[in-house]
Amino acid sequence: MNTAQFTPAGAMTAEDLGRIHLIGVGGVGMAGLARLFLTRGLPVSGSELREWPSLAGLRALGGTIHSTHEASNLDGVDTVVYSSAIPQDHLEMVEARRRGLRVLHRSEALAAAMTGRRTVAVAGTHGKTSTTSMVTMVLQQAGADPSFVIGGEISEVGSGAHHGTGEHFVVEADESDRSFLIYRPFVSIITNVEADHLNTYGDLASLEAAFVEFAQLTDPEGFVITCADDPGGRRLAETLRAQGRRVWTYGGSADADLRMSEVVSSAQGVRYLAEVQGRPLGEFRLPMPGRHMALNSAAAVLVAYLLELPSTAAEVALGAFPGVRRRFERKGVADGVLVYDEYAYHPTSMTLALETLRQVAGDGRLIVVFQPYRLYRTRENLAEIAAALGIADEVVLLEVFGPGELRRPGEGSAALIEVVPLSAERKVFVEAWDDVPGEVARRAGAGDVVVTMGAPPISLMGDQLLDALLARSGDGTGLGAGVGPDGAAATAG
Repeated sequence: MNTAQFTPAGAMTAEDLGRIHLIGVGGVGMAGLARLFLTRGLPVSGSELREWPSLAGLRALGGTIHSTHEASNLDGVDTVVYSSAIPQDHLEMVEARRRGLRVLHRSEALAAAMTGRRTVAVAGTHGKTSTTSMVTMVLQQAGADPSFVIGGEISEVGSGAHHGTGEHFVVEADESDRSFLIYRPFVSIITNVEADHLNTYGDLASLEAAFVEFAQLTDPEGFVITCADDPGGRRLAETLRAQGRRVWTYGGSADADLRMSEVVSSAQGVRYLAEVQGRPLGEFRLPMPGRHMALNSAAAVLVAYLLELPSTAAEVALGAFPGVRRRFERKGVADGVLVYDEYAYHPTSMTLALETLRQVAGDGRLIVVFQPYRLYRTRENLAEIAAALGIADEVVLLEVFGPGELRRPGEGSAALIEVVPLSAERKVFVEAWDDVPGEVARRAGAGDVVVTMGAPPISLMGDQLLDALLARSGDGTGLGAGVGPDGAAATAG
């Protein structure tokens, strides 16, 4: 995608868009944008063939949702918004151009909503959604009432977008299609820089160059924040500092501007001490485990410090952080088996998530139900993905989710299952979706932890696994039919 032809942030406002129609409005990113516009009081419609969970909320806010794609959906519309997943020959795209309507990429429409706000943009190979959510909640705790658009839903809040009254706008900046290059942030956060989306960039050097360009778009009066513990982030900081840019780093490294120490992670959560350039900030806690989650939170603590917000706002917000759906999300317990859902599909994020879930499993076994995301990524990172899956005790593998990709014989999950470093009886490739719940129910025992992981569709599997586990318990409810990893009676939900 050539972002040079796109309208950058600041060139128009959301109100300039008039009546807005979003093609494929049910996806997380598009639904979040629709919610933002609706809570801002703008007229919104959308088309979606599938009844996604987010659509009911959009209707409740006054959105018009069409269950078909057709030309008449554009009647009365001023601006049509599409995502990178929508082909240019889509019926509604063709009709919009025929009518001479304004047609914007999702990132352009989002950029319009940022106009007049101080944007905090969070980019990086992984950790974006959790970090964006944490920054949002810290600002909310400080009474700043930020607008936000996140690539996921904050658990218990049930929303990934909101139009706030404050001056700040927190956004997850997507590098996958270069669309983050049209934003003009006041604060830019780069959580890490690793090889990914090479179908767009070709090689790591080009990807790193794009992150440098993104950081250079930051307001000269603002800040660039990156992770000192990440090699890519460290290289980025060195490049920017050589250019005279204001860069702040966080992490456990001795030279980090915000330095974490005494990091302790357990099944109950993670805690650490933080100091900025030698000045103690205090102790910060999260109610979920994982050093990677602590790192994400440190970025939010640093934002609060640089924006001169009370440090207590970060302490309180992070201590009560409910998590993000599909990021270490607990789905329930059934017949003594604890089920989680996790979005990780890049080998580094998979490794971090599985090491953390290993802590949660304790003496129980860890069973991973994995659906790889994109054929090109699976092919290029085959050994690394396999090694990450090897952390588990057992692996149930589904076929790669890669819409529009052509899979040759022997590619995809058939190749991946062969190199997962587990014995044959501890790994299996299940081609049919409907056969997976039974396979997992056969393998999982009381005290085990099961995690569905990978591409978006796998998030729908968790409830089916719980149903299968409940069904095998004998009484159809699973209540009291076993003891979970925490010693509590088994229960769903």
